[in-house]
Amino acid sequence: MIYSSLLYLLVVILILSTSSAAAVPHFPLLSVLIIFAGKAFLYWGLVLRTHRRDSIDSAARYFAVEQRFSILAISFLAVDVYWLDLKFFLAQLPIFHSFPFLSDLFGVVLFIGYLSILWLGSLDSYAKVFGVRHLKKTFVLTHLKINISIVLPWLILSFFYDLLRVLPFSSVHKFLESQWGEPLVVLVFFVLLAVGLPVLLVRLWGCTSMPVGPEREKVEAFCRSQDMEFADIMIWPLFEGKMLTAGVLGVVSKMRYLLITPALLKALTLEETEAVIAHEIGHVRRYHIQLYLLLFVGFMVLLQLSLQPVLFLLLSSDFFYEASFLSGKQPEEVLVFFSTLSLFVLMILYFRYVFGFFMRNFERQADLHAFQTMGRAEPLVLVLEKIGWLSGNIRDLPSWHHFGIGQRVDFLMKAQEDSSVVSRHQLKVYGSLLIYLLLIVGAAFAYLQIPSDILDGFPQEKIAASIIEQKIKEDPLNPLWQQFMGDLQSGRKLYGEAVAAYERNLALAPDNPEVLNNLAWLLLTAEEDDYLDPVRALQLAKAAVAVQARGYMLDTLAEAYWANGMIDEAIQAEEEAIGQDRAQRDYYLQQIDKFKTLIWEDTV
Repeated sequence: MIYSSLLYLLVVILILSTSSAAAVPHFPLLSVLIIFAGKAFLYWGLVLRTHRRDSIDSAARYFAVEQRFSILAISFLAVDVYWLDLKFFLAQLPIFHSFPFLSDLFGVVLFIGYLSILWLGSLDSYAKVFGVRHLKKTFVLTHLKINISIVLPWLILSFFYDLLRVLPFSSVHKFLESQWGEPLVVLVFFVLLAVGLPVLLVRLWGCTSMPVGPEREKVEAFCRSQDMEFADIMIWPLFEGKMLTAGVLGVVSKMRYLLITPALLKALTLEETEAVIAHEIGHVRRYHIQLYLLLFVGFMVLLQLSLQPVLFLLLSSDFFYEASFLSGKQPEEVLVFFSTLSLFVLMILYFRYVFGFFMRNFERQADLHAFQTMGRAEPLVLVLEKIGWLSGNIRDLPSWHHFGIGQRVDFLMKAQEDSSVVSRHQLKVYGSLLIYLLLIVGAAFAYLQIPSDILDGFPQEKIAASIIEQKIKEDPLNPLWQQFMGDLQSGRKLYGEAVAAYERNLALAPDNPEVLNNLAWLLLTAEEDDYLDPVRALQLAKAAVAVQARGYMLDTLAEAYWANGMIDEAIQAEEEAIGQDRAQRDYYLQQIDKFKTLIWEDTV
């Protein structure tokens, strides 16, 4: 449950952090409110219908329905952000404009609001499947606390980052705007948060110190025997304390807590409790919390490294420009959509397969530590079997973040039968970590080889063409856009498209001297013989000069005379150009020398 919520909230964070307030909303505020209300009622109706009519009689079915509606909630939030322009309307309030963090916070609250509808609607099904009935208030609040604890680091970071942005120090702003400024701030923040966050979480979750007595004394004695220090041993009231689980929080012994739910303590014998604690100590001994932080940092590095190549691939792809044209959206909007979609796919793949791989195998390491500590597999096996049975018969339920209980039991029994299983697994984990680090370092090295100006030139020209195409679509009778397109494509040496654009301009504005001149120059200087046409170029150049006799237009006319073998006329036109534009006198004199010494056919 916690791990699935982590994945969902990461998607929410991606949606909120990659979106910005639109310049103009798609709909007026009243329409937005009506659509939003209708969407919320639709979500509520679907939740109630599913939980009342569907036969949700197994844990697998319950979690499948929960997953489906969580994804629907994410989709609805995306609609709110991208289609209903949530951030635009929030930005109308001055405080939201000054602190973008508040818009992100509102988006998180909105998403949790959708999930609250799901939690309320699924209460009866939960009781039916897991045999435990909770109060509505407790059920929703517990889910709420779990989700807040997951998103809290990002919210704190966003708030802190906004504060840095408003500081009156230019050096701070310059650092934050640098390529690695933001990632370094995030890295330092996560290191500090890893130390201090456990103190906040145990209070947020309502954990209390385990009462002094025989039970606590036995737990403390076992921890001492393992040479393990905790700041405190806490009772974790997860779902009124009825959930069977335990955990460890913190990387520093003075701020490290052992959490155990009352239901787990009640269900286990002393030896089984020690096996659970040994499992949690295994996480500490193997530095799993630190490694999780490393995997998060690795993802941030990968995200940073992939951003520029993703943009380059998008801007170099014909599909992107076709999508922009067909959608009727500005290229900038389409670029944000596809780049966000690319990062979304990267995030899902990373956490589902890379992060998930290490999570599953870290859990196995912790299981093996418990097995080695207890001297046999049976205590932890009994714990796992009890959890599987008491949690709604979930023994064979697959999971992306843990191996299934049945798989964990089988692995422990294999380790007991064959001692080499332990060493092979350790080699697998640390070998995989080494490969992971080498890949990240290799990706960073490859990134440094990418030219810093990779997004200059060709991709920018393509996006400029896309913007002009959109303008032509919006205002087809404006000849200016056709002129811009012709000039752009001529510069890109896409002569066919340039000629077509110039011809469309002349159909709308036959006496446009700039286009007459530019098309004439193209027909004289194109690097492809199919587009050379000196006769028509001369006609166009004469027409341009007849409207406006500027120096560069007279130069084009001179070039056209020369191309048609009319040398005297070419020299005369070039001399007139000198009279019109004294600043370019040296260039025009070079042109006259060229006309006297060279033949046009030999130069093309």
